This record gives sequence, C-alpha cells and structure tokens, in this order.
Amino acid sequence: MCGIFGMITKDDRPLGEVLLEAGRRLAYRGYDSIGCATLDGEGKTDLRKDVGRIDDVNARLHFPEMKGRRGMVQLRWATFGAPSPVNAQPHYDSDGDLVGAHNGNIVNQVALREAFLSEGMTVRGTNDGESCVHAVERYVDRGYAMPEAVRLATRDLQGDYAFVIAHVNDDVLYAVKQGSGLVAAITEDAAFVASDLPSILPLSRNMLRLEDGEMVVLRPGHAEVFKLSDGSRVDRQPQEVDISVKAAEKGGYPHFMLKEINEQPQVAAELLHWLDASPDVQPFIDEMAAARRLYLVGCGTSYHACLLGAAQLNRLAGIPAVADLAPHFRETLARTLGPEDVVIWVSQSGETKDVLSALKAARPSGVRNLAVFNVLGSSLMHAADRYLPLACGYEVSVPATKTYLNQALLFSYIADRLSATPGTTPWNRFPLLVENTITRCDARVRELADELVAIEDLYCLGYGVTYGVALEGALKLKEVTYAHCEGMLSSEFKHGPLSAVTNGYPVLFVTTPEDTRMIVSHVSEVSCRGGRTIAFGPADPLLQINVDSLIEVQDAGPAMTPLLTVLPLQLLSYHLSVTRGIDPDFPRNLSKTLTVD
Repeated sequence: MCGIFGMITKDDRPLGEVLLEAGRRLAYRGYDSIGCATLDGEGKTDLRKDVGRIDDVNARLHFPEMKGRRGMVQLRWATFGAPSPVNAQPHYDSDGDLVGAHNGNIVNQVALREAFLSEGMTVRGTNDGESCVHAVERYVDRGYAMPEAVRLATRDLQGDYAFVIAHVNDDVLYAVKQGSGLVAAITEDAAFVASDLPSILPLSRNMLRLEDGEMVVLRPGHAEVFKLSDGSRVDRQPQEVDISVKAAEKGGYPHFMLKEINEQPQVAAELLHWLDASPDVQPFIDEMAAARRLYLVGCGTSYHACLLGAAQLNRLAGIPAVADLAPHFRETLARTLGPEDVVIWVSQSGETKDVLSALKAARPSGVRNLAVFNVLGSSLMHAADRYLPLACGYEVSVPATKTYLNQALLFSYIADRLSATPGTTPWNRFPLLVENTITRCDARVRELADELVAIEDLYCLGYGVTYGVALEGALKLKEVTYAHCEGMLSSEFKHGPLSAVTNGYPVLFVTTPEDTRMIVSHVSEVSCRGGRTIAFGPADPLLQINVDSLIEVQDAGPAMTPLLTVLPLQLLSYHLSVTRGIDPDFPRNLSKTLTVD
C-alpha cells in the first residue's frame, strides 16, 4: 500500500518542503523507500530517492532544496521488485521526458517489463511503478498527446492501482484511479492529488473525489475529470470537506481496527491479483508439494492462520502439514529436521523474535526455510530461502485483522491450487464475499455486543478447519475486551471445561457445513446444561434449531467459507471493546511487533 502525492502551481517555487511534509503525512500507510521529483518551467527535472525512513533519506538527499512548478512524492511499500534505490519511486521513462509514480499492484508486471525491453525502452528496475511510466511512454512515442497516451496506457495495465505522471514539456499533471485510492483538491493557484485525505487536507479542503476508471487533469487552480473508457468529460464539482487530519487518517472510522476490518476486501483482492500473477508463487508451491514433512510455524494470530492452513492443505489437497507454535517447535522439533523437510515461517511483521529464534535453531539441519510475512525488507525475508508477501499495507491497530485474513487466504489459495481440481474455486468472488459478510453481520453483531457487555468469561469453540478460527476469535476478544475468552477444539470442551457452564453461560461456536453435525453434538452438551449457545457459520436447519443465536455467514464452498467465519468474530471483538469503553487500537500491555523471546 504505497502512497503518492502530486501538485502543480502557477510558477516555480520551493516545492521540496511541501512534498516532504506530504510524505510524512503518508508515512502511516507503511513504506520501505521514499522519493521526490520536481519539474520546473524550463523543462528541467530533479529526482531524488532512496531506501529508508523518510527523515533518514531526507538527511541524505535534502528534499527541501527541490524547486519547480510540478512535484510528486511517493512512499513505496515493496511488492514487485525488492526494496532498492533503483526500485524506489518516482521513475523516469527511457529518456527522462516523463516522470511518474504509482500506488497498488500491476499484476502483469513481469510480462510488461519484458515487452518494454523488447521495444527498446530503458528499464532500470523491476518495480511495477516504472511500468506505469513506460506504458505511457509507449503511446507518447507513437505520437499520441499526453491525455490520450495516459488513457491508452491504462488498457495495458492489469491490477488495482493509481498513478500520477507528468511530461517535461507539458505544464499539466495527470493522475489515474483504477482500483486504488485517489483524491484531488484545488486552491486558487494550485492543484493537488494524493492517495488519501490526510496528505492533502492541510493544503486544501476543496476536494474532488474520483471514481475508479477516471483520469484527472490538473492545472493551477483547476481540475478536470475524464472517463478512461472513452475519454469523455465527467461533470463533477469540488466540494468543501470538513474533517480533521486525524480523522482522515482513519478514513472516517472512529478506530484503526474498524478501518482495517473494512479494508479486508481490498487487501484480499490485491493479494489474489498478486498470487495469480507472480512468478514467485509456483516455486514456493512446488517446494511445499515436494516436502517429506511440511510444517507451518508462527505465534499468536499467525499460528492460528497456520492451523487453518494445515487443515486446508489436508482437506483440499490431501497434503499432511503440521502447525506449531514457534517456541514449541524450537524445543521439540527443530533438531529432528532434515534437508527434505520444509518449514513455512509465518509472521506479520517479519520481526517476531520467537519465529526468528526457531528458524535459527532449525537452520543447521539443512531444512528448506520458506516464509510468509507482511513487511518486505524484514529480518524474516532475509533469513528465508523463499518468501511470499501478504500485501496488506501497514496495519496500525495492535489486534491483527487484515493480516490474519490474508495469511489464511494465502494458505487456502495454495491448498486449492494443489487440489485435484485446481482452478475451480471462484477466488475472484472472494473480496465481494468479504465485503458482503462484514456489511450483513455488523448490525446483528452490534446487538450481540450489547447483550454480552457485562460478560467476563466465555469460550469460543471450533472443530476441524474452524479450530484455528475459534482460537483467533478468542484471542481478539481477550486482546480488546479484557474478558477471559478461551478458544478450544469443541470436542475437548467435555474433557473438563464443561464444568464452567451454568445457566446463561455464553459459548461461541464456529462452524462450516462440513463440521455442522459434529458441532451440533457439542452445542447440545452446553445447551442441556443451561448454557447460551451462539453460532457463527452458514445457515443450516439442524444448526438453527439447536443454538440460541446464529450469526449467519454465506456458504461459499470449502475453500472460502472458513475464511469468512472470522469476520463476525472480529466485529464482535471491536464492538464489545468500544461498548466497554476500551480503545481497541492500543489494548493494555500489548505490542504490535514482539522482539523478545
């Protein structure tokens, strides 16, 4: 989830400081490199970029020195192309006449890069943002004027993205929205475009919202919108926005946790696009399939995703996989490995000390180390033989939501590809299923949160593929409500914990159609003792007549349904936290990245 900001003014002026401050306001999105570019009225450009934190890079490159009429800044969170100075954005075209930067993923990046090289273009890196610039260059070189060249270039770019671009001999700034966030704004003598409101609000509140499939052409004090499909003009007027910068950072949501829950359709779509297009995926899958023994290892939320992943690999692909907690794995299994074994190390930050310590203990055995994480450039990335990124962007709230979903999605997607019928799961529907589930469950979950507000003790049970989901739901409730919620395999509940059940005692059950009959048996063990039973899963007549409450999730098939069941549990945790007067973004005693064993 990179961030871009562009601006145009009437005359040459010091733009560097404005670009730097805009970049700082974009930094909450997460990034590994930073770059600025300016273009003056005489056709001269200045481009400075490097890997690192924004203030460290600025200390080396001195962004405030940069001057011009047009400028742009980009903070890159790497997906295509490793973090490096050449892959940092903005980018030039072959001869330096164009400069541009993007946000999002161009999923046909590898094919585009090969095509541009074959056409004689100078391609300097492996970043998909550079492909946006070369895609426009292709049509400029064929004689098209800039507006038409930009419009035609979007036909060659596949994925969800936005980009901003300028030509040295054209006192205009162009920007495109095609699946990623983009907003424009104007003042009397300037115009701006940015990935989101926080970076632009201190400069103007006269906003022009853009829709997917649109291009905005910016001149000082003026902005025009055109459809990418046919180039026709869109009649849309700027509107005054009354919102604080702090609120804008949260996208209008009261907390980052709720914002990130609602970002899950978008990040799921971006991960799926990347998994479909990246050449790194098949070698990763091949190593998994060839393993003598396959382990999925993580901590906390990542471990719960490993449990779901192991179940999906078994159910969908018939591949045995063992999920384990990193410290337990380190002490009991790390010394029994061999070169034919494969371990997939799973972490959100890529800096989880427990995971890194277990990997270090396993390395002398010669085991193949694969990794799944969210932060490119992390310690886990450098320690692994192969890796796949989660493509979630920055997750601010301490409780993980979108990173868990993408971990679970990645494993389910791989299990589906390894199944006897690969390609039959309609993964293109999944982001909409996530969005619909969040929308449909929210009101009922709010009611349930009100009903459970005084509860200090409850259980969350799952069976089979939903065992990991139940543990994740219980963890979320513990993290942000401070109530004790224990996650368990539902069949284990009768082996002791059933003694806790009294009249009205709440027990949550997570289920899918494959597990409903077994879950109903475990529901009955609770309900016959007066406990309150609440189920999360697809509607089923047998389930509905046996539970007190059902939070319904659509049945989307064995590959996708287990992923959807966590969504109402995330919402329940959030709403119950807020109802109890707790800030869910920063629960007490917890840290986002754990760097101690």
